Amino acid sequence: MEWQTLGSAPSLPPLYWRAALKRKITGNTLPDRGLRCRVHINPKDVAAYRKVCGFADSPMLPATYPHILAFGLQMQLLTDKSFPFPLLGLIHLSNRIRIYRPLGSVSELSLAVHVQNLKPHPKGATFDLVTTAEDSLGLLWEAESRMLCRGVKLEGDATEDVQPTPTHVSELTRWPAPADIGRRYARVSGDYNPIHLSALTAKLFGFPQAIAHGLWNKAHTLAALGEHLPAANIEIAVEFRKPVRLPSEVRLLASAAGSSGELLLKGTGEIEHMVGKWQPIA
Repeated sequence: MEWQTLGSAPSLPPLYWRAALKRKITGNTLPDRGLRCRVHINPKDVAAYRKVCGFADSPMLPATYPHILAFGLQMQLLTDKSFPFPLLGLIHLSNRIRIYRPLGSVSELSLAVHVQNLKPHPKGATFDLVTTAEDSLGLLWEAESRMLCRGVKLEGDATEDVQPTPTHVSELTRWPAPADIGRRYARVSGDYNPIHLSALTAKLFGFPQAIAHGLWNKAHTLAALGEHLPAANIEIAVEFRKPVRLPSEVRLLASAAGSSGELLLKGTGEIEHMVGKWQPIA
């Protein structure tokens, strides 16, 4: 793996232009290179993110926040000429976060992103976008987002990993997903994917309404679980099923508080939006 270290986090507007201009699949192998940079954490930005995602004030960073810090690096990697798939149109299937130590009193992090694990899928091909965050003591946090690119042809058997639907869960809480939440989340995350912003822009990509960001659903779920989960030595894996159409209301069902458990995010008519589980890091 060849690593490129950037002096600062990339600027997003030019990357959006690159994403908008690339609409074709240009290959079927992933680049063997990654990007790294150091980032400072701005308390005002964290506070704005907490507000949009429902996190209470705390000395700990929200478990999903390093994703936000790494978003520019991820965009730069996925819009690079060496990356074979168009960024717009990628589907976020699942996300797994590992927190090795408590995310407290962190002011600066070293972030790194790369892609790996390209596999055939019944609808195309999947790959993992891997993000790591290190502090002065070493690895603090890592995440894998499994992405699907439709229409890619790969050799081999197409398989689909599916988490079972949790059974021993009961309703913990519910919250609204308002019509403007995609725009509000875009402002704190930098993720202005058109499918999240308005019904008009979502229709251009085949969605009848705007849909909530998958990572907003996960963040709001972790905010609602709060003290239910350990602060460290925890892996939280979710699978995104049916998108949350905006506006709507969602219900969170979860097992009892503890070092491991299951969760389920449901919408109207018993639609399963997201299933997940948490457990100690293996």
